[in-house]
Amino acid sequence: MVDGDDTKTKVRPRGRPRSFDRETALEKAVMAFWEHGYEGTSVSDLTRVMGIGAPSLYAAFGDKRALFEEVVGVYGARYGSFGDRALAEEPTARAAVARMLHEAAAEYTAPGRPHGCLVIHAATHCASPEVEESLRERRNGNIAAVERRIAADVAAGELPAGTDAAALARHTGAIIQGMSQQARDGASREELEALAEIAMAIWPRT
Repeated sequence: MVDGDDTKTKVRPRGRPRSFDRETALEKAVMAFWEHGYEGTSVSDLTRVMGIGAPSLYAAFGDKRALFEEVVGVYGARYGSFGDRALAEEPTARAAVARMLHEAAAEYTAPGRPHGCLVIHAATHCASPEVEESLRERRNGNIAAVERRIAADVAAGELPAGTDAAALARHTGAIIQGMSQQARDGASREELEALAEIAMAIWPRT
């Protein structure tokens, strides 16, 4: 006679269950790199804050550099996209840059997370030329996007014909990078917003 309990079908899960939540671990990696930079964040630091072992980190994300590249992408989409939105949504370059600077003041000093910009600070004292170059390209790409928008406004007559689009875009980049460093040094949102107002005062008018 067969016992009834033995006839019950037991369904086993397919594959090996993931022992951690990937998105939660990735967000913790974003915070670690944002706070300490690429060079200042070791694999052991990452495994500790992410709550996983080194084998799980390598299996899920690859090596430290591959993880960092994913982190930069997440940071850009989640925390650093305000500049792209301003350029896309505002009617003029002046309005876009003004919005960008004021939103930078808010984002760079937001409570509960590292201050400043990960892309600006993560390569400080970096011993990896590839990482340093990748971040430099991102920063220069942001300045180039501002320059294109300014040049379009010059062509459309929104800005004077003699406006140096490259220099004005470079000025914008310098202000944003400076705001980021000052936020890390303790500047408040209000202080950075005052800086943004002064920065916009130099813009030429038609």
